[in-house]
Amino acid sequence: MSRIVLGVGGGVAAYKAALLLRALTESGHDVRVVPTAAALRFVGAATFEALSGNPVTTDVWDDVPEVAHVRIGQMADLVLVAPATADLLSRAATGRADDLLTATLLTAHAPVVFVPAMHTEMWLHPATQDNVATLRRHGAVVLPPAVGRLTGPDSGPGRLPEPADVAALAAVVLERGARALAPDLAGRRVLISAGGTREPVDPVRFLGNRSSGRQGWALARVAAARGADVTLVAANVEDPVPFGVRTLHVGTAEELRTAVLTEAATADVVVMAAAVADFRPADVAAAKLKKGSAGEPGSIGLERTTDVLAEIVAVRRAGREQADPVHTGQVLVGFAAETGDAEGDVLTHARAKLARKGVDVLVVNDVSGGQVFGRGDTSVTVLDAEGGEAALPPGRKDAVAAGIWDAVVPRLAAPS
Repeated sequence: MSRIVLGVGGGVAAYKAALLLRALTESGHDVRVVPTAAALRFVGAATFEALSGNPVTTDVWDDVPEVAHVRIGQMADLVLVAPATADLLSRAATGRADDLLTATLLTAHAPVVFVPAMHTEMWLHPATQDNVATLRRHGAVVLPPAVGRLTGPDSGPGRLPEPADVAALAAVVLERGARALAPDLAGRRVLISAGGTREPVDPVRFLGNRSSGRQGWALARVAAARGADVTLVAANVEDPVPFGVRTLHVGTAEELRTAVLTEAATADVVVMAAAVADFRPADVAAAKLKKGSAGEPGSIGLERTTDVLAEIVAVRRAGREQADPVHTGQVLVGFAAETGDAEGDVLTHARAKLARKGVDVLVVNDVSGGQVFGRGDTSVTVLDAEGGEAALPPGRKDAVAAGIWDAVVPRLAAPS
């Protein structure tokens, strides 16, 4: 059980802090809520106390024998501030200690994560951006805000991400440390495919696979948190879209191919995490095939689908021959869901696929017995084109995603 300090700033998004608190406690964490006085004008202390089971105070003069302004920060495994208002970011960046929360931030040995929420003009103001840069320089994680509806009729960057996304990213920092959410993808355009394609047999039935899309979701969420401009091509995934991610929904392998080829033309990184069907029915019935009817087929003929990843590799190769700047520095990442057999083990098959596909990085899942599909945790091995091999520590898919990005980032050329 980890000990988390949940700092809550005084913005209207404070209501989401209650939902975030519930998500953290349901994951088994011991959470101490430390709000600002302004935060309690939006959500009362009783709400935070009831949901956390811990006392709530804002003032360093409360519970003096505990020396709370020192002890709370010293004992934390993570300090998570959500929402972090413009005022709170400013006070934290300049080392103020005029309430319990800012004093706690100064005494914390654990990673500190700020989740900003404010009006767009406040977020974009040079003073706020300078404060964000200062906090990052001091080692804190400052997540980018979500884009969407704000207070009143306005929309734009400054919205607090949904509690589920914040909780998932907090778990990444607990597992991997603050470095896992470093803003090293800022300014990069990332394309990720996720999910499993479905190839129709008739209007009711289809050929599909067991991919849940959750690893692709995790890759998108972590990439956005690390500053990337992320486009997600999603094939039949029902989970809520991660914050800060542009999503294109597709169904079939051909629809996915069209979307990926279009978006890859401007991407710095292409990650093919989707499980794309290798075959589709050669003929699709216009009406449902009824059992026992005259039209019931004795068999269903199949035809191969296009190898999308091989096509992307070929396009990149042609672009490099023409010295196209996008393709010259583009990094391609493939996925391999493998099982061992009489001809070799999982990594033997994966290395052969890496050589055959011509990608830079291949992420390998051992799916023997269906041990990966639909689960919240995973274990992967990352292979690269130079013969490197790294088994990432088992963990939640978002934490594994951070490890995958750690392997990809060094391959990116410095921005021109």
